[in-house]
Amino acid sequence: MTRQDMNNHIVIMAGGIGSRFWPLSTPEYPKQFIDILGCGRTLIQLTVDRFEGLCPRENFWVVTNAAYVDIVREQLPAVPASHILAEPAARNTAPCIAWACWRIRQEDPEANVVVTPADAVVMIPVEFRRVISNALAFTAESDAIVTIGIRPSRPETGYGYVEVDSGQRSVVSGQWSGASGEICRVASFKEKPSREVAEQYVAAGNYLWNAGIFVWNVRTITAALQTYKPNIAADMERMRTEADVQAVFPQVEKISIDYAVMEPAAADGKVYTHPADFGWSDLGNWASLHDKLAKDPAGNGAVGNVRLYECRDCVVHAEEAERVVLQGLEGYIVSAKGGRILVCRRSEEQRIKDFSA
Repeated sequence: MTRQDMNNHIVIMAGGIGSRFWPLSTPEYPKQFIDILGCGRTLIQLTVDRFEGLCPRENFWVVTNAAYVDIVREQLPAVPASHILAEPAARNTAPCIAWACWRIRQEDPEANVVVTPADAVVMIPVEFRRVISNALAFTAESDAIVTIGIRPSRPETGYGYVEVDSGQRSVVSGQWSGASGEICRVASFKEKPSREVAEQYVAAGNYLWNAGIFVWNVRTITAALQTYKPNIAADMERMRTEADVQAVFPQVEKISIDYAVMEPAAADGKVYTHPADFGWSDLGNWASLHDKLAKDPAGNGAVGNVRLYECRDCVVHAEEAERVVLQGLEGYIVSAKGGRILVCRRSEEQRIKDFSA
């Protein structure tokens, strides 16, 4: 590990409740703390694993709901207790990230920071580390904000998009070039599109999926917040003690980092992206899990002691069950966890929040 790596810090956002994965994920024990892939590691443990070698273990930080602090300590014992930040209220990603970066600046004013969600999946960690290393090297020597953009494999309506400056890509070769090797300037951020618009983005060749992974120097992000959201920056300055956190944080403006910083900074030409292809998925629903699981010849993906007969295109997660036998199902989600069982058509997945209410 180089001297520069010693200034690298990783912030893991782990406060979500994962309601679309019920009954596997519940507000008491959400998906980031579950071995969803059946690989022996939970999603938050896999998140730490993929950063191996990029920074010291003591430079990891986790921002989570106060109710999950003990779970984080149990699953990530190498993370210092003082680096587990317990949000007294959910205020979206801008306050979450701001709090972590203000704390990091107190310990390491030269810090180079990666911010990542706890519940994404990366299938090619070696390539992931290469991309993150490139981005860290770029932000260590500049005041740039870098977001990791995933090369789209399909016209996806469930993700936001990053528009790359059209002069910095070659549609024919598929190779990207920018201000620093593979890193390109961002023209704008786009909200989750309709199917028709998503098809246009993919056809245009200069749009990437927004993975929600950000890289910056700690001075850069604190300055950006002071410029674009001075009210949030002022609140962070007030949060000096635990009592201050309890009093101030629940009143901080509730806003995403995309709206608070990324969009206005992109308009000012300060945001860059590193195009990437490392088998990423935000693992936001059962469809994305089905996509990542190994599948049998009939297209079924399963975790647990599951036996399928005459089933097709199903996704089954029943790791706690001694044995599950299914026959004759086509296109179903089946999950058993903690005495709760879900059997639902994959086409009706959007109703799971209603089913679990």
